[in-house]
Amino acid sequence: MKIIVRGFLLVLGLSAALAPSTPAQQASIAFVAQATPSDGLQEPVRGFPFYLLDKSFVEIGKEASAMYPKPDMDAFIAKLDVSPELKAWMKKNETVSLTGPDFTKKLRADDILAVPEFKTSYMDRNAGDQSADFPKSKAKPADQKKDPAKFAKMTADYVEAIRHYIELHPASMDQVDLGLADVDPSPKWTALLGSRLREIHQRTLDLAQSNYLVARAETDLQGQGFIRGIAPGNYWLSTLDVPAIVGDARPRWDIPVALKPGEMKYIALSNSNSVRLQASQ
Repeated sequence: MKIIVRGFLLVLGLSAALAPSTPAQQASIAFVAQATPSDGLQEPVRGFPFYLLDKSFVEIGKEASAMYPKPDMDAFIAKLDVSPELKAWMKKNETVSLTGPDFTKKLRADDILAVPEFKTSYMDRNAGDQSADFPKSKAKPADQKKDPAKFAKMTADYVEAIRHYIELHPASMDQVDLGLADVDPSPKWTALLGSRLREIHQRTLDLAQSNYLVARAETDLQGQGFIRGIAPGNYWLSTLDVPAIVGDARPRWDIPVALKPGEMKYIALSNSNSVRLQASQ
């Protein structure tokens, strides 16, 4: 009889150990969300959704980003309908932008003379300026057939004269980008990057609200929220990427939360522990 009782007690003990968490073991979270705009008057964040995740929203974003590799710039450049020299220049400088001061700062005399698109734009802006001491070509079209050697020498001399002029007047390259609008591929590249970011953003939201969502709660008029019946573990209390708009304040939260069995965790959310402030520190 004793053996039977002991066996029953052993089975009962194993069943209790393997049973799911009981309400007594489950934890709860009570939180209050407040934001302080620049006028200094703290206000509750009312009627705002909060999500309890088992992975931080930032890390979920990294996971989503890994699903969408960055576009290959060299492959993008290779498909462009521009000169081989311009493709080589963009690959060498690791840029597809042909506009703005950052672009013109990269230009050198050799670039202007080697890349057909740069040379055409440069000449259009400078060769017709009669007030400037810009070099004039001594090569005559008739010499190209009549005396090819002379024509080649005159052309080479003219190229060197332009090179010398650029070196003496580097500011003459400042507005070269104005003539490159038709070949500038940066808008297409920017659109490509933007499309990737939108896909990552949507994928991050989808993952957060499906794979990693534990619970959801909405704050009341006092900015308070409650989440009950949570298994012990490590979580994040998050507003995803949605800021709480209170005056000119735009905080959002992604707060780590460690819960012990049966614990009631109290959390105060404010500007000081928001993602916005943490990112700027």
